[in-house]
Amino acid sequence: MKNCKSCGSELIGRIDKIYCDEHCKSASQYLQNQKKEASFFIKVDKQLKLNRRILKDYNKAGKATVRKEILINEGFNPKFFTHYWKNQQREVYLFCFEFGFLEKKEKGNSKYILVHWQKYMEN
Repeated sequence: MKNCKSCGSELIGRIDKIYCDEHCKSASQYLQNQKKEASFFIKVDKQLKLNRRILKDYNKAGKATVRKEILINEGFNPKFFTHYWKNQQREVYLFCFEFGFLEKKEKGNSKYILVHWQKYMEN
């Protein structure tokens, strides 16, 4: 005899039945969806923390310039950031918490200008 996948009670009816009733089926699917959402949150949180650590490691003085490929090889993903700031030249700096970066191209090479959040950026 088979048991319900959700509550474990004995199944009566069709041979291929998985759940004892609609409530158990719904509860099981709800739990599966909760796990999926948590894993997405964990993935994003982990990447943001990794990006912040990498930016912090390469920006000891408050402002630095690093080749893009170096950060990418460390695991940096520029698609994950917490907020942005636009300077007077209309360049958009992306930030992972208090550490920011701006992509620039120079002579065909991509690089990042790394900055640390400053009080004047709040306005």
